[in-house]
Amino acid sequence: MPIAFRHEPRVTYGVVQTLSPLIRRIVANNGGPFTYYGTGTYVIGHGRVAIVDPGPALTAHVDALLAALAVNDETISHQLITHTHNDHSPAARLVHERTGAPTYGFGPHGLGQYERGSTVEAGADMAFAPDVVLRDGDTVEGDGWSVGCVHTPGHCSNHLCYSVGQERTLLTGDHVMGWSTSVISPPDGDMGDYIASLERLLERDDHTYLPAHGPAVTETGSYVRSLIEHRKERERQILGCVAQGVGRITDMIPLMYAGTDKILYPAAARSVFAHVIHMLQRGMLAHDGPTPTLGASYRLR
Repeated sequence: MPIAFRHEPRVTYGVVQTLSPLIRRIVANNGGPFTYYGTGTYVIGHGRVAIVDPGPALTAHVDALLAALAVNDETISHQLITHTHNDHSPAARLVHERTGAPTYGFGPHGLGQYERGSTVEAGADMAFAPDVVLRDGDTVEGDGWSVGCVHTPGHCSNHLCYSVGQERTLLTGDHVMGWSTSVISPPDGDMGDYIASLERLLERDDHTYLPAHGPAVTETGSYVRSLIEHRKERERQILGCVAQGVGRITDMIPLMYAGTDKILYPAAARSVFAHVIHMLQRGMLAHDGPTPTLGASYRLR
């Protein structure tokens, strides 16, 4: 099933865009192959507002956000963090220093894995710890708005989506993006968790998804189903490679990602590795050695 990706015209940095009666967006100037035009910081409410994903530690982005709010004498009462990758949470410290606004989130980077007895490597925003810990099903309320928390591990084990129930809108962070699929990078990224989290969205009645990167998704159910089918197709490709004697992930990538810019091959390899781990867990593949590795050779079980 092909994925109907969404694109938008190039954004204007430093400008707050109104998306709905309750939600606005300002995009950080950190565009790239994994961030599209940049990280979208969402503003919920009016007067005393919440922001979702303050973004990377870019002073210019924080300056623009605070200046735009100051025009109408607005202040930030809550900082909601979807997850702790470096393009999402580090600016929370800058915002806190200038406004005192507390942070809300699932927990430090890797917490979802630590709770299961696993650890993760460094490389994300390891300094972040929320002032207020949130869990699945929690509600955060402010002046004229309320947000529900939906734990969606997979891309990151501490990933939360935020539901603005008044508008049937789900702020999806990097769990669902309209312009691209999400990279699932072990050990904190977990393909089994990711697919389960996608399936969970199918049980909801959200009308609109607002990702941290790229434009809104409005055909929510069909789009999520296409993401799930895409992951199943990747599994079929892996099985096809292994059946032909191509057992190493680095050798699978050029076959599976023909036509993809080679600069994306390392990230693609991480996602294929996540698929392989998930397939090992279900008894579909086997390997030599005590634990699966990115460089191991895999075979049909």
